[in-house]
Amino acid sequence: MNMEARVGVVVEGGQMALNSAHGAVVDAGARKSLLPQLQNGHSSKHGLSPQIGTIQQLLAGGIAGAFSKTCTAPLARLTILFQVQGMHSDVTALSKACIWREASRIINEEGFRAFWKGNLVTIAHRLPYSSVNFYAYERYKSMLQSILGLENRRGNVGADPFVHFVGGGLAGITAASATYPLDLVRTRLAAQRNSIYYRGIWHAFHTICREEGFLGLYKGLGATLLGVGPSIAISFSVYESLRSYWQLQRPNDSTIMVSLACGSLSGIASSTATFPIDLVRRRMQLEGAAGRAHVYKTGLLGTFRHIIQSEGLCGLYRGILPEYYKVVPGVGIVFMTYETLKMFLSSVRSDY
Repeated sequence: MNMEARVGVVVEGGQMALNSAHGAVVDAGARKSLLPQLQNGHSSKHGLSPQIGTIQQLLAGGIAGAFSKTCTAPLARLTILFQVQGMHSDVTALSKACIWREASRIINEEGFRAFWKGNLVTIAHRLPYSSVNFYAYERYKSMLQSILGLENRRGNVGADPFVHFVGGGLAGITAASATYPLDLVRTRLAAQRNSIYYRGIWHAFHTICREEGFLGLYKGLGATLLGVGPSIAISFSVYESLRSYWQLQRPNDSTIMVSLACGSLSGIASSTATFPIDLVRRRMQLEGAAGRAHVYKTGLLGTFRHIIQSEGLCGLYRGILPEYYKVVPGVGIVFMTYETLKMFLSSVRSDY
């Protein structure tokens, strides 16, 4: 599961997915997270914008996610650069690194546009990931409802969260596996500094297949899939707990504001818990990149052990600050963009 953003969300009229009518796609992006639906009564109470069809919802969600990732791309690239430090450099010098110093280095040495290295791949990744996730979630949800005998029983309080959680997890694994090569290429493009080895998306694909074989496009997939369950579980439980507590204490607060606040906090919690897996994933994606020697040769657990021994436990959280900084703006941008597109698409639809 792509986890670079972790809190990209699709908001359906103030609801954070999953919406029971459409199975709204939630990207927990990067680090993507699956959040539970809000009760329909809360949405209608605030008179939110009109509903749109499945295709329009998917299109609006994909565009909103891509726009949000573009806006937060500088922070995302800083996260990746910090995450992969220590692979081929002196570990003793890493403690001196800071966000502003690295940002200044990028501007002075690579130019301002370098903050968006690899962002085109991120945008290209959005629509297929969202489409596969959307379709897979609907299929898994139907299958689980059939297995549990829930096809004709709407609103089963006990079973619905289970269906959303398991269906969302399986959909995330399916979408991450199907689109993983794009995520790996994005990492390799974003991790390049002054020397350029991969000249673009297609050149990166061709070079990786030629030098590392087709399976080279799937380096780190195991770490990615390992992070799907914890990411969804933490986002789901934290979001639902915060929302329930908030509405109990302040029942008259706007559903939209509650969704944004709880979504941001659940994203921060998910990022904190699963960031070490994401860091290991990034480093495994760069194994043997640009003709360099392999650093980690003992698999996922061996990579964890190597990082802890050489960099300490703090090494597993290298780059966590820019990851935190992009959570709140990422959620807000997705929400505003999605709502704007939804109103536009709804008006276009009504004209026809």
